[in-house]
Amino acid sequence: MSDEQHYTLPRIGDHAPYFEAKTTQGTIKSTDYEGKWWVLFSHPADFTPVCTTEFVAFQEILPELKELNTELIGLSIDSNQSHLAWIRNIEDNFNVKIEFPVIADLSKDVASKYGMIHPNDSGTEANRAVFVIDDKQQIKSIIYYPLTTGRNMAEIVRLVKALQTTANHQVSTPANWTPGDQVLVPPPATQADADARANDDSLEVVDWYLAKKHLDD
Repeated sequence: MSDEQHYTLPRIGDHAPYFEAKTTQGTIKSTDYEGKWWVLFSHPADFTPVCTTEFVAFQEILPELKELNTELIGLSIDSNQSHLAWIRNIEDNFNVKIEFPVIADLSKDVASKYGMIHPNDSGTEANRAVFVIDDKQQIKSIIYYPLTTGRNMAEIVRLVKALQTTANHQVSTPANWTPGDQVLVPPPATQADADARANDDSLEVVDWYLAKKHLDD
């Protein structure tokens, strides 16, 4: 067993592990984001090709996330000086100013708490993890990508919108759902509910267990 701390990997539905960390925008705490949704993502290393394209793309979706009351936080096991130099390099090369904080996690404390290091993938780098955390500090989604594959930003935005739709309306979202599409209502719990559903004009009933509806604007 190494000298590093070992943590139970967080799961969907868990309370987001607390952290206090140094970032490119000063020290932040996870509790600073109470009342907001937030996306915490890790990247393997500064000054690497895939990560650079991702940072540009994350910045591009930041305004849309903010409209959804959602903040964005990056992380890697690099120093704050490395982060700052890389961010300036991105601004010079792509004319893009990175406006979200990036955690300098040299101690691997945050990465360990959130299960961002997979030894069989890389023993020293954080992989490409994405955590979506709601305004009550509950983990709503976890996605992992390998070191070689850049993330799809449109899917991350779609995921946040779907999770917020579920939270606000107590519905589910079907495959390939985007805002404006029909949502899925919970299946009936009793025979009476199933019978009533067949006569509900507000629903598109495919079968007793599967019914769709449009949300009111």
